Amino acid sequence: QVQLVESGGGLVQAGGSLRLSCVASGRAFGDYNMAWFRQAPGKEREFVATISWNGLSTRYADSLKGRFTISRDNAKKMVYLQLSGLKPEDTAVYYCAASPVVNTTERGLYHYWGQGTQVSVSS
Repeated sequence: QVQLVESGGGLVQAGGSLRLSCVASGRAFGDYNMAWFRQAPGKEREFVATISWNGLSTRYADSLKGRFTISRDNAKKMVYLQLSGLKPEDTAVYYCAASPVVNTTERGLYHYWGQGTQVSVSS
């Protein structure tokens, strides 16, 4: 079992930045590929970004590439999502997730999830 806890969300004006964090406990963090998903009210949970177990490979949703950056620190058992140039449509609950499969965007292949952290972007 892997436990994930997100933090760093909040209210920010359009154009602003936030850094989301996720701390892992339980099984070896370095064995898992990590990802961020988000879910806006009334919408399906969607893929945002993923990073491989060794940090050497990243993948982003095409619409977000260039604004969001995923990173990890295995020594600290942490994964991060840097949000820049935020837009009102970025408003959502952001979730951290872990998978044994590398570079996947499929929700069903992520077996462990955090509780989410709210990001709200005002105009």
